[in-house]
Formats: sequence, C-alpha cells, structure tokens
Amino acid sequence: MSLSGKKIWIDIEEPKTSIMFKSLIEKFRNDGADILVTARDYDSTFQILDDLEVIYEKVGKHGGATLENKLSSYINRLTELYPKVVNFKPDYFITFSSVEGTRISYGLNIPSIGYNDEPRNVPVCKLIFPYLDNIITPTCVPEQLYIDLHANPNKLIRFNGIDEIAWLSEYQPNPSILDEYNLKKGEYVVIRSEPSFASYFIDILKPEESLISKFFPPIFKEFPHHKYLIIVRTKKQELFLNEKLENYKRYSNVKITRYMPNMVDLCFYSSLVISGGGTIVRESSLLNVPSIEFFPGETAPQERFLINNGFPLQHIKGIGEIVKKSLGILSTKPKSDRFNNNFREKILNFENPNDICYKTVKKNLLEGS
Repeated sequence: MSLSGKKIWIDIEEPKTSIMFKSLIEKFRNDGADILVTARDYDSTFQILDDLEVIYEKVGKHGGATLENKLSSYINRLTELYPKVVNFKPDYFITFSSVEGTRISYGLNIPSIGYNDEPRNVPVCKLIFPYLDNIITPTCVPEQLYIDLHANPNKLIRFNGIDEIAWLSEYQPNPSILDEYNLKKGEYVVIRSEPSFASYFIDILKPEESLISKFFPPIFKEFPHHKYLIIVRTKKQELFLNEKLENYKRYSNVKITRYMPNMVDLCFYSSLVISGGGTIVRESSLLNVPSIEFFPGETAPQERFLINNGFPLQHIKGIGEIVKKSLGILSTKPKSDRFNNNFREKILNFENPNDICYKTVKKNLLEGS
C-alpha cells in the first residue's frame, strides 16, 4: 500500500549510516512517502551522501574529543534541527543513534525507531535508549547490555545478523574501481585508522594518534611493491601519520588520505583489510576478504558473530602479532574464486535490519492512518 501523504524524517550522524540508509530512503520514496534527510558533519558522512546522490540538509557537526565540545555541539545542533523538524511535521523518525534527533522526536511526540549495535558507546546509548519507541539490535549483542543502559526489553527488535548485511546483501562488485586508482586485484592493502576521538576512546589514545605508525613500516618493508591505501578519520590523524611516516611519502604506492569513495569496492578487490574500527573489517570479512581489526578493547559481539560463522576476521591488539598475521596473509596470494559473488549466498542466510525497519515503520504508519 502507498505511503502517499506520510512524512518520514531520517537523521544521519555517521558515515556508516549514510551507506546503510541509502536503500531504505529509496524504499520509502518509492512508496510515495515525503522524506526529510538531515545529516551531521562527521568524518566522511557528507562525502558519502554526495557520492550516493542522497538529497539531504547539513545540520551541525561532531563535537570532537572533549566533553565540553561534545555538549556544545549537541546544544547547537538541537537548536538548528528544531525549526526544520517543526516545519516538516514528520509522522515518523528513523535514526541510527542520533542523540539530537531522538530528543526532538521524543519532545514532539513523533513515533521513532533506531538501530544500535554498539552498546560500548555508553554515553550515547544512555541518552537515546529510554526515548526511542523501538530499537533494532543484533541478537549476537547480549540483550542485557541494552537493558543495563535503560532500554525497555519490550521495545527491542532483535535480528539474526549484523548491520553491515543491510547494504552488502544488495552489493554488486564494480571492477572499474581498479582502473580508476591503477590497482590490481589482490595486490594492495586497505588500512583504516581508529576512531580515537570517539567517547569510548578518550582514555585510550590521543585524538591525533594511530597505531598504524607502528605496524605499517615492517609490513611495507617485506612487501614494498604492494600498494597501500591508508584512510584516516580526521585532519589531526592525517598530520600525525604524515609526520610519523614521512620516509614513505616519496613512494607512489603509499597513499594517506581522509577519504576515498567506493570503499566497499576497494575492500572487495584488496588482498587484506586492516582497521582500528569495526565497520570496514565487518564489511570486508562479509565479502570474504582477509581482515584484521586492531581495536584496543575487547572483541565486540559482532566480530565474534563473524568469526563463529567462519568469516575471515581476526581481532589482534599487539603490534608484533598484527605484523606477523599481515605478512602471513600477504605471502599467500588470493584464490581465483575470491573475486566472485559467492559471498552473497552466505550473507543471505542472515536477516537484513533494513527490511525489519521498513516493514515496522510502514505497518505502523498505515495502522495509524
């Protein structure tokens, strides 16, 4: 049935959500719904939305590393969002983990639904869980973690899978990315820095630091002819690595940048993905790419889900072990069938959270008509 006349507000606050909500936005628009997309300036969020040709409004920015700046940005973004939402008059609010959007939807009594796979982000979770009408969560993440952060268990919608399945279940590899960047299948490495400015990283690393500066040199020494795409999250990290890896700047096969489009394609055709955050290594391991996560905390439930289901992911914290495992992987060339679509068959054994969100919101909107 058509959703003509219904208005849905979607707030996007991080790069992952930009990718995740692309197909969801299209589904609702195809049903005739009027969509308002707002987005926060954080990492590569705007660039991804632009690349995906999503129509959105820029509202506010991430607060950075300090608690004072986080609070100030929250207050400013609330102020900017409020008149836009009041003028749009949405019938439903969809988010991943927008604190400002959740507060406004609760304050204006707008039905809401959110996603969450990261209860490690305690401050954000405490601020959104009590106020969302439903929260879509992976069954691999223990329910008690949500309850401990004030989520009502009756409002949790659990699914068998992880968030990255939402977009990878529809993914079609595009080999043109290889010509665009002069790359060869299985002969380059994708490296992603840590989100060291996130609230759960504040006491672990300085905002500008990255462990890449320590494990990259010995890997490069053994495989100097591979190409290396090092994607950082902030200008400070970029400056830090450019200084620490200054000796490698003269090599044309080493690229340090804050953004590269079509990251899923770049991961798919790579020989190895190494990342300090979860999303990219979850994507790459779902695509059957050897993947190493060097996040300094405990192994997340989503990573355990992937490991337990036979996806090629390893969580390694020690610099020496990261180097050892990387060299072992690079010493073994990818099999010829690594670059086909067989990954999709395995992914489709699990549930897609976007399908759950779409059906839930549509059902509630039609029942409320």
